Amino acid sequence: MRGLLSSKAAVPWLFLGPVVVFAAVFFVLPVVFAAYVSLTTWDSLTPPRWVGLANYQYLFATDPIFLRTLWQTVYFALGTLALGVPLALGLATVFGRSRHQGAWRVLYTLPMVTNIVAIGFIFWFVFRQTDGLLNRLLGLFGLPGPGWLTDPSLAMLSAILVFVWMELGRNMLLFAAGLASIDESYYEAARLDGAGRWQLFRFVTLPLLKPTVLFVIVTGFISGMSYFTLMLVLFPGTQGGPGRAALTTGQYMYQMAFEDLRMGRASAVSYVLFALVLVATLVQLRLLRRGGVEARG
Repeated sequence: MRGLLSSKAAVPWLFLGPVVVFAAVFFVLPVVFAAYVSLTTWDSLTPPRWVGLANYQYLFATDPIFLRTLWQTVYFALGTLALGVPLALGLATVFGRSRHQGAWRVLYTLPMVTNIVAIGFIFWFVFRQTDGLLNRLLGLFGLPGPGWLTDPSLAMLSAILVFVWMELGRNMLLFAAGLASIDESYYEAARLDGAGRWQLFRFVTLPLLKPTVLFVIVTGFISGMSYFTLMLVLFPGTQGGPGRAALTTGQYMYQMAFEDLRMGRASAVSYVLFALVLVATLVQLRLLRRGGVEARG
């Protein structure tokens, strides 16, 4: 009997075993190894040499680019949130009342299933200064077309606009699901009190949609802070666009690791970026965690 019980108790572990091994090999070990490498100097060809916190000291005290990339990364992440979240919420609210919701969902999910390299090349042709589609449209109205990808003051804005378009469909789906979960009785009660359309949105929809807004903001911030593939495609042959105006920390870490073979410093960059994202996420959770349907139930 005891053997039978012990065999039954071992069954869940047999099913969990592959998952545990996968997580240990592809998550835990790389994280621990990266922490060790960040305290060494290593070119991936010769054995690592222990240097302690020298890599972190170099990033904050000596490196002329790192702090700039941190600021540009934060600017990119906050810019995508400032433009993308209100736009997605507004469109989800409008399309949620449409009779053709199925057709709209097909359209705004297209960016979600399109390859990022293809998206980058498409917008590279759209933003080209000489023969780009956007500048041609501006030329029809007699307006001069700026260098969207060659002007340092516009490079990051161009990347933000593309990223907002990429994330728009996902955010709209999340907001649409959140709006559908709000009980109609809340709106009926507010209408009985004389609330108009704007008051319904401000005092009913937004407070009850806080959990969804929190999820979209947190995941969007994490995605924006760690993204760099788009910059590689939009600004080919450059290190983060003209004058490095669109160089993000993720791209700088990639260049440091796989182009310069400075694995120790690249690992240190990854941990600084992780700490920054963690702190920012905890602050957002602290500020926005209260509210929503659950808090009013």
